[in-house]
Amino acid sequence: MQAIHQQLQDTIQTLYRKAVDADQALDRLQKDSQGKFAAVFAADSPFTTQAKRFGPYVEEIALDWQALKDMTEEEAKAALPSLIKKIELALTTAVSYTHLTLPTSDLV
Repeated sequence: MQAIHQQLQDTIQTLYRKAVDADQALDRLQKDSQGKFAAVFAADSPFTTQAKRFGPYVEEIALDWQALKDMTEEEAKAALPSLIKKIELALTTAVSYTHLTLPTSDLV
């Protein structure tokens, strides 16, 4: 289980960096009057958080990971798929936001 926790930590660190970039992209979109939405993820997503930026979602993932550390191995194995789904969704969405808002000179 220790290897899994280390991999989760590494992935969450990567997610944090991607989330910072995505939040900057969202700031640019909003500045250009294009970022008009209520939340990054829909209400039916696996997240309980509803926010216009990625930071709060990363925080939810980090809290879930910390809770996972306090669980028995059996409980952790049951909770792990939900956490992985959140991480995957956050990563793919954050990356897509940063790619959508790159200046055309960066797309070469």
